[in-house]
Amino acid sequence: MVYILLSISVLYALFTLILAVTWWRIPVFRVDSTVQLTNRPRISVIIPVRNEEHTLPLLLGDLQAQTYHSSDFEVIVADDSSTDNTLKITKSLVVKMAYPLRPLPLANEPTTSPKKRAIGQSIIVATGDLIVTTDGDCRVGPKWLETIAAFYEKTGARLISGPISFNPDQSLFGDLQTVESSSLIGAGACTMAMGFPTMCNGANLTYEKRVFNEVGGFEGIDHVASGDDELLMHKVARRFPNGVKFLKSADAIVHTSPQPTLKSFYHQRKRWASKWRAYQSVLPSVLAVFIFASNITLPIAALDYFLSGLTGYQLIGVIVLKAAPEWLFLGSVLRFLKKERVISRIPITQLIYPFYVVFFGLAAQQKGFLWKGRSLR
Repeated sequence: MVYILLSISVLYALFTLILAVTWWRIPVFRVDSTVQLTNRPRISVIIPVRNEEHTLPLLLGDLQAQTYHSSDFEVIVADDSSTDNTLKITKSLVVKMAYPLRPLPLANEPTTSPKKRAIGQSIIVATGDLIVTTDGDCRVGPKWLETIAAFYEKTGARLISGPISFNPDQSLFGDLQTVESSSLIGAGACTMAMGFPTMCNGANLTYEKRVFNEVGGFEGIDHVASGDDELLMHKVARRFPNGVKFLKSADAIVHTSPQPTLKSFYHQRKRWASKWRAYQSVLPSVLAVFIFASNITLPIAALDYFLSGLTGYQLIGVIVLKAAPEWLFLGSVLRFLKKERVISRIPITQLIYPFYVVFFGLAAQQKGFLWKGRSLR
């Protein structure tokens, strides 16, 4: 048992150090006077919404302030049967926006994946060459679309994953979510840079419309409630092995809010975990099992120590092998996201995370969760 625990810990430490080095080597992309767009792709920003009357107007205002010319993009708000004033407010803003704002009311029909339906129906009517998706509770900076377009022109990427961060939040719960989110963003970016994409986030995702159609859109994954981002990315990566890129740019960061309650956090993470069963690529599944095993190693090592199976030095070794590389990697990602204040929360996250991974790994085996007031499976 001792050798198994130490072996897994060493492998995890090497893996995390590789992630850290890979993150450092991903170049930071900036749009400045030396970057000239010769072909300005038309962009369709798709925002699936349901009951977002308080947050959506802020996002639409952010899009009004874009440095990307308003004639070069449109915004489609796919309203999924909101029971508040989301659709009414969106319609009232149509004449006030410089860019084409297109409300798209969706029929209130049963579906296993409301978000995929909203995006798919929006793409049918979209006029853009590039599809950019985000969420109704997000905020974006003025150079968001310009940075995406410039990166697309420079790299020729078929799918671009952008960084996500959280709005300022002084609560411990919000800080811990920020640390966890940074680990997902960083790991996803690094695996893209290594050539085997694993994770991305639909709140900041870009892909070519023709590529979406070429891979069959959400066909084959439309039975899964989640996965409008990662499962689609896996399809694109299989068709275009070098076509998935991460946009490491401060101007491309999309901000959202952490989950306010444990209940909402639980259902969100359970929804995310539900897509693991639909992975067709072997590598993401293997990686998920490896991360699960690496995190469960620490509580097992602590239990083994109390049962006199491990010496104190061996337990310290397991802790250091896990904690030190994580601190290095997560600290680097948090600095990029301008979340230096949260770095001090990393040790608390490290104490909680092994139990968190085990809990949601088991919870994902049970179907059913709440999403925007709906019960989905």
